[in-house]
Amino acid sequence: MPDSDRSENIPISALTGLRVLDFSHALAGPYCTMLLATYGAEICKVESRQGGDMGRGWGPPFQGGESSFFLGLNRGKLGVSIDLKQPEGIELCLKLVEQADVLLENFRPGTMERLGLGYSATSARNPRLIYCAISGYGQDGPSRDEAAMDVIVQSSSGLISVTGTTDGQQVRCGYGISDITAGMFSVIGILLALRARERTGRGQFVDVSMLDGMISAMSSNFSTFLGSGELPFPMGTAFPTVVPYQVIPAADRGVAIAVGSEKLWVAFTRAIGRPDLAEHKDFASNADRIRNRRELDRLLEESFARHTGEEWIPKLRAAGIPCSLVRRFDEVVNDPQTAVRQMFPELDHPVAGPHRVTGAPVKLSDTPPVIERPAPRLGEHTRTALMDWLGLDAAALDRLERQGVVFTGNCSDS
Repeated sequence: MPDSDRSENIPISALTGLRVLDFSHALAGPYCTMLLATYGAEICKVESRQGGDMGRGWGPPFQGGESSFFLGLNRGKLGVSIDLKQPEGIELCLKLVEQADVLLENFRPGTMERLGLGYSATSARNPRLIYCAISGYGQDGPSRDEAAMDVIVQSSSGLISVTGTTDGQQVRCGYGISDITAGMFSVIGILLALRARERTGRGQFVDVSMLDGMISAMSSNFSTFLGSGELPFPMGTAFPTVVPYQVIPAADRGVAIAVGSEKLWVAFTRAIGRPDLAEHKDFASNADRIRNRRELDRLLEESFARHTGEEWIPKLRAAGIPCSLVRRFDEVVNDPQTAVRQMFPELDHPVAGPHRVTGAPVKLSDTPPVIERPAPRLGEHTRTALMDWLGLDAAALDRLERQGVVFTGNCSDS
């Protein structure tokens, strides 16, 4: 939008004016559209009236009966409830497609086609439509139809094989990394397709696989394997090619350190009161330290056990060593740094009440992110969205609701 068209009082976000029809559920898709909403896109979240997004039931915790998981992942969206089992409901969705820039879904491949909402049907109604489909393994290949959730793809991608303790216990990454990675790659894919549409005038199909995303995200790991042929294994918090680069237990809690150069190694040994280690032939270079990792770990643990984590941090920082306490979530939420960066803003939900959500990961100077609207109740914006997008009047909406084609949730629209 030209600067001359901008209001002096209302900042325009980067994606203001972008309309997204969101059929996604659970985590990967909702995370994608949460990000798009954060930067100004109008998200019309379409749910069935039979419970809606499965994420609405993921808990506890619940706040006023609303899932905290759902509240956090679906802020900023308009909630529309349409019965996709009725032909009139599908036709209503196709009319919404005509007004949309983007459609997002994360069902198993073939599901949207069976509903009559696949890419061929929707692009016929709107050739400019960008259709993004997230799935576990992609739209083709022998694994295409396999069911996938985060822990499944963490396993099938090889991630869990390298995540765990040094004694071989394998563990799941502590957050839904394959879902979140797929959501981020979906944002990238949508933005790429929008850029291409500026040149061609046409939309296209964006195929995002959770497996593909994890392989790409582990590019450095796979590059090492492809170059060496050696299978990686769990190393706790350690790193295979840099030592020391790990969490070391202090007297009370873990301290993470990253000594990534020989200059830092010398500074590190002085900071911990062991300058002799820098001169020791077994630890003189990074390659030496890797060969003698076990003995060095023992010596460092002996040193770190003499002080608390809070005592170690200023010593290490004064020497220029990248370091951090292994912090709990409450410490992160109450950190002055995350407060300045506005990473936990508060929203007010009509049922759940005041609650905090995660903030915008990317700050833009001229087109700032906006986090103002809480997650919708089921069907909360059905009437206003259909009036705005399709121009339906109250009588038409009343008829659709009587027929069970749409559901308003008996909510007053906001």
